[in-house]
Amino acid sequence: MFSIRPIPFALATLFASSSALADDLVLQRVLVEGSRMSQLGIADSANAGTVGQKELAARTTYRPGEMLEAMPGLIASQHSGEGKANQFYLRGFNLDHGTDLATWVDGMPVNQRSHAHGQGWTDVNFLIPELVGRLDYRKGPYSARDGDFASAGSAEISYANRLVKDIASVTLGQDGFKRAMIAGSPEIAGGTLLYALEVLDNEGPWTRPDDYRKRNGILRYSRGYANNGWSVTAMAYRGTWNATDQIPLRAVEDGSLGRFDAIDDSDGGGARRYSLSGIWRQTDADSASKVSAYLIRNQLDLFSNFTYFMNDPVNGDQFAQPDRRVTSGVDATHTLHLHRGEAMASDLTFGARLQNDNIFNGLYNTRARERLSTTREDHVVETSGGLFIESATRWNEVVRTKAGLRADRYRFDVSSDLAANSGRASDTQVSPSFSLILAPFASTEFYLNYGHGFHSNDARGTVAAIDPATRDPLERAPGLVRSRGMELGMRTEAIPKMQTAVSLYRLDFDSELTYIGDAGMTEAGDASRRYGVEFSNYWRPLKWLAVDFDAAYARARSRNGDRIPGAVEGVGQLALTVDKVGPWSGALRLRYFGPRPLIEDNSVRSHASTTLNGRVGYKLNKDLQLELEAFNLTDRRASAIDYFYASQLAGEAAPRDDIHFHPIEPRSLRLTLTKTW
Repeated sequence: MFSIRPIPFALATLFASSSALADDLVLQRVLVEGSRMSQLGIADSANAGTVGQKELAARTTYRPGEMLEAMPGLIASQHSGEGKANQFYLRGFNLDHGTDLATWVDGMPVNQRSHAHGQGWTDVNFLIPELVGRLDYRKGPYSARDGDFASAGSAEISYANRLVKDIASVTLGQDGFKRAMIAGSPEIAGGTLLYALEVLDNEGPWTRPDDYRKRNGILRYSRGYANNGWSVTAMAYRGTWNATDQIPLRAVEDGSLGRFDAIDDSDGGGARRYSLSGIWRQTDADSASKVSAYLIRNQLDLFSNFTYFMNDPVNGDQFAQPDRRVTSGVDATHTLHLHRGEAMASDLTFGARLQNDNIFNGLYNTRARERLSTTREDHVVETSGGLFIESATRWNEVVRTKAGLRADRYRFDVSSDLAANSGRASDTQVSPSFSLILAPFASTEFYLNYGHGFHSNDARGTVAAIDPATRDPLERAPGLVRSRGMELGMRTEAIPKMQTAVSLYRLDFDSELTYIGDAGMTEAGDASRRYGVEFSNYWRPLKWLAVDFDAAYARARSRNGDRIPGAVEGVGQLALTVDKVGPWSGALRLRYFGPRPLIEDNSVRSHASTTLNGRVGYKLNKDLQLELEAFNLTDRRASAIDYFYASQLAGEAAPRDDIHFHPIEPRSLRLTLTKTW
């Protein structure tokens, strides 16, 4: 086994700025076998990194969204049915379902703008983990490439073009979990045809079963190599589920409700996603070009009831949020490799991004999924264009810089069932960024990062004049909200077989303005500031043993001094991974999800939770493996998520403020048999 040494700058920046090698699993396996990929000479900040296929496969994940927890400091949670988008936490944010966490899969944006339920809705349930070749992540608004939703972080997931071996697996687990998957990549007509099919059924531990039914598939044809070639990909996903949403603590404490009970048994939903995308890359000694295009059709039907009988004592407070959209877009980048003598070299990158969303969504009052009345219906056309230029320069053996400038223009066109909430708006954002990297030692680098970013607000809030429910006047929201970040960091491999990164950051937002999909209106918040420190450590003391330890702490405040409800404070993970001990392999992962303020004055707080997951695998022969996964090994009774708000149960005379929580699933086991050929 060998370690990876820093590579020449021109090659390193090319390697970092493109996912060119990400989808060649054969090559990637040679590069990162036995260790996490070194970022010395590649990364422009202490918080950026790459997680390869081998390390991702070693993780024990209850649901696909938890794959993103490979990004140090990120927590993926769930407060509803398994088919719903996850709740994400990172850098002092409750990111809701994805706001300020830009997520991409194979060049396609996952965040959904002006969504019926939540701005930036990020549903990654269509992921097939066996196909993921690489996860690239960054945190903070320090790259001109990222754009919308990337102020807290960004994650880019790359699928494989070719598999090392064809694969089939069957998984059976407790709580009615069943999964079957098959994938292969035969050579056809001078190219490679990648295919995968996944079928999953999951009841869960809930009194009323989730009845989650997932059907998923992908078909890709590619030619050439990852950095010189092209591919065309079709994906299809369909999921349906029941939902046990968060429940009031008072009802559990008085014994009228069990921890895994639901109040409204008709909550749930269904999602569909179909996409067609293509990527073309060309690379030579002096330049690298990439063009990607995509067409995505998303459909969601979501039924929720969080306040029970507070607004309608007769029919209950269930509401529906259907969302239908077609998203299309094109991304293009071109990089010039400029050599100025032996010591100095630059990569100059130009990029453009166009995206259009044609959206139909609404908000309806329902009972048992039957529509009673309409709060609002809207047709939204949201179009954006972005241009950026970024220069990465190696001045000498010690000093590197990266300077970027990005300009974005958004146009919002809303046709509402209320004429007063129809109209057009537009907004523009210019975002500079700069990074200084110092490498005074062969095994250590220091980083200084500064940058501006933004997130877009819901298009309906940019033109709305009245509250659709109460008809009260509203203040219109800006289309784009600026963020400003700065960071000091260090990355070192001075200790043999160990990679360590530490960073200290500050992130400001001009406003925490968000569109509240559950209420059908825009809610204004104050400007905010977050400070934080992050530590990430990877140690491989032996060929067969790896140790991961990540910890992060954040202090989040509104500029008026108030706490920000739901803002995560401390998170951490400790993992031990064992591989190639004869036929055996295994892992243990301890995850700490720290307390959060649930109200601005900090008088109500959530409790921290610590969970332990693990797996053990045994190779029956060269091509057949049996693996046992265990979740919540210690069977902790903790919350996956907590909220504080008013609700009213049937029989209560008035609404009551209370903590509402969704429990962590109890201990469960899953057994997987995998065949490769």
